[in-house]
Amino acid sequence: MKPFAVTAIFWAVSVLSSPCSAANQRIAVLAFELDDISSLPNTPQEQQRTAGFRPLLEAALRQADNAYDVVTISPERQAAANGGFGYLFHFSDLAAQLGHQDNADWVIVGQHSKPSFLYSYLKVHIVNAKTQTLAASVDIELKGSHQSVSEHAVKALAKKISAIIGK
Repeated sequence: MKPFAVTAIFWAVSVLSSPCSAANQRIAVLAFELDDISSLPNTPQEQQRTAGFRPLLEAALRQADNAYDVVTISPERQAAANGGFGYLFHFSDLAAQLGHQDNADWVIVGQHSKPSFLYSYLKVHIVNAKTQTLAASVDIELKGSHQSVSEHAVKALAKKISAIIGK
C-alpha cells in the first residue's frame, strides 16, 4: 500500500471511532427569587427551600440525556446585574448578557411564586444568550412543600428545559 493510502485509512478510522466532538450546550442557572405572597411570607424555611432549587436544577441538567455543561454565575455577579426583584426575569437581554460573559449558550432565570401554603409555582424563563431573546417560559406547579415535591418538580422542569433547548 502507498503511504498516502495508509495515512488516509488511519485518519478515517480515528475520526469514525472518536467520540462526537460537538460541544455540549452551556447553561447558566441563576439563583431563584422568592415571590411569597402567602399570609406568612418569606419564612426562613421558604427562603432555604427556594435557595435549593438552583443546585437541584443544575444537578438535573447535568444528568440529562444531552449532558449539558452548567456554567456557574456567582451570587455577587447576579446581584450586581439585578436592578431589583424580577429585573433579570423581565429583561431577558440583560440576563443573556450576564450569561454571555461566561460563554453560556442559555440562561435559566427563575422565580418561586408562592401564593399559598398549599401550592406554589416554579416559573422559569429560558433565555438564548447568543440572540439575547426569551426562547420560552415554563411553569411547574408544586403541591406541598416537602423535599420530594421539590425534587420531582425540578426534574420535570429539567425535562421541559431539555426539550426546548434540544429543538
